[in-house]
Amino acid sequence: VVSKSEGLAVERECAYHKHKETYHKHKEKGEEANTANEPIHSALGFARGLASSLSAYLRAYVAVNLVSVEQLSFMEFSQCLPSPTCLVALDMKPFEGAAVLELNPTLVFPIIELLLGGAGSAALAGSVVDGGRELSEIEEEIMLDVTTLFARQAEAVWRIPNLSLVPGARIKPTLMHHCFAASEKVAVLRFGVEVAGMTGAFKLVLPTELLNVLMTQINREEPTKDSRVRTFPAPPLRERILDCDFQVSSELLGLKVAVRDLIALQPGSVLKLRAPIRTPGTLSAGGRNLFEAVPVRNGTQRAAQLGRRIAATDWKRR
Repeated sequence: VVSKSEGLAVERECAYHKHKETYHKHKEKGEEANTANEPIHSALGFARGLASSLSAYLRAYVAVNLVSVEQLSFMEFSQCLPSPTCLVALDMKPFEGAAVLELNPTLVFPIIELLLGGAGSAALAGSVVDGGRELSEIEEEIMLDVTTLFARQAEAVWRIPNLSLVPGARIKPTLMHHCFAASEKVAVLRFGVEVAGMTGAFKLVLPTELLNVLMTQINREEPTKDSRVRTFPAPPLRERILDCDFQVSSELLGLKVAVRDLIALQPGSVLKLRAPIRTPGTLSAGGRNLFEAVPVRNGTQRAAQLGRRIAATDWKRR
């Protein structure tokens, strides 16, 4: 049986996918499409860094994956938000405007449960499955430190000079028009998260101004003197194989030792092998005997002096 709130959430999610405009639909405006594509360069690094930071902060395994990068109007995005949800504005100082972080309850409540000493999943039974609920003031205070961690990770990945993302108080969906104009195009980075065996999601909404600054920063870091791709011929396969290491062994085969001698073994003992000094050993590679060999000294290292080659009667061509 699906509750009313769950049905509304499903309808909003379907509407979101129905009305979204992806990067490929904006090719008629080349600059706009390129601007929407710029976050991809740093979104993967943001996901990896955030997973590491959250794992250390929560002391639990966390995996973060980039699901999609989409471009749509802010009006369409705001109309398709699930309810309830956790929305936090990230002020972009010294720039004007703000980015928005939207955290799904399926991610928020397991995080809070872990920070309060729980297992991370007990809170879902009463907070997510049962129609969902709004965060309390104490829970909002706990999530403020978590959103600050998100902001610091974004700053570290984007490396925009003087940029400081400052998380504010939680905002209601009806007040999001203070962050964006209704017709403004925004980039929506959607991430999937696995934490303590539970799966959740969050979205990072970037305004046009931040996208322009991010695009300028990325273009500045790319080499501009010579953009030609230079390729060098790879060495032949035979030469590359010749530089590989192969495990070999030198040993004496077919020796027998009395059980009495084995029992009496201890550190410093000399075990008599009952083999003449002139009896050669064998040098083998990959489990196949190649040469007769005698152990010798080469400076400060051990070596093997090779003798007769052993007939390869047991070798089979594969």
